[in-house]
Amino acid sequence: MNFPLDFIPNREAKPRTIGQTMVIDKGLTCVEAEGMAQDAGDFIDYAKLGFGTGLVTKNIERKIAIYKEANITPYFGGTLFELFVIRNQFDEYQKFISKYGITMCEVSDGSMYMPKEDKLRYIKELKKNFNVISEVGSKDASVEIPTDKWIELIKAELEAGSQKVITEARESGTIGIYKKDGSANTELIDTIIANFDINKIMWEAPHKPQQAMFIKMLGANVNLGNIATNEVIALEALRMGFRGDTFFQFLPDNLKQK
Repeated sequence: MNFPLDFIPNREAKPRTIGQTMVIDKGLTCVEAEGMAQDAGDFIDYAKLGFGTGLVTKNIERKIAIYKEANITPYFGGTLFELFVIRNQFDEYQKFISKYGITMCEVSDGSMYMPKEDKLRYIKELKKNFNVISEVGSKDASVEIPTDKWIELIKAELEAGSQKVITEARESGTIGIYKKDGSANTELIDTIIANFDINKIMWEAPHKPQQAMFIKMLGANVNLGNIATNEVIALEALRMGFRGDTFFQFLPDNLKQK
């Protein structure tokens, strides 16, 4: 804070246990990553090297070091995990992430079909040596997962050892917990909230209206993911009530205008 303004929500300093922000790095250069880490690193908890970019990014060791130096946890996106698994190279996947000093991994089945039992087995195996997060939801818009199935999968993955479960939305924000037009699947979201500790859920929310919705619904300290690297400070302002969408959110009633 550059000025101690009154009536703002409390935000934990890093390492945070609530109100975490996960950015999706879709191919930043090391110079860009360094700039983001320097100017916005206090607001970033995780940097996901999206899709399979970890396989083609040059100077990846340097980028990972940049994030670690800023106390940001870097990890490879779940699609990279799936790229290895579908080729029957799970052992090689573990060696690959270990080679780069990655301590957290994402287990997903958004691009490929994976039996529930296999996914849970991967979570249990990986948690022996890594911090594991998992993702529920398909990247294929034609795949519809009933609400009760979402609850069943999230519960099973948390019990298997996933520290957090990410709710799929892709970087487009038009799938999973959202409808094709980007609006919220409120029935699904409300049911997830009713059944789980929300601190165990990471809501993918790439667009401002989606971020504002969760902040209004669950407060400044909601976990939000798939944030664009150039939107980190804008999101923090949204969390604190410094943008029009959340301007009145944290003010006492006597200061709120009708």
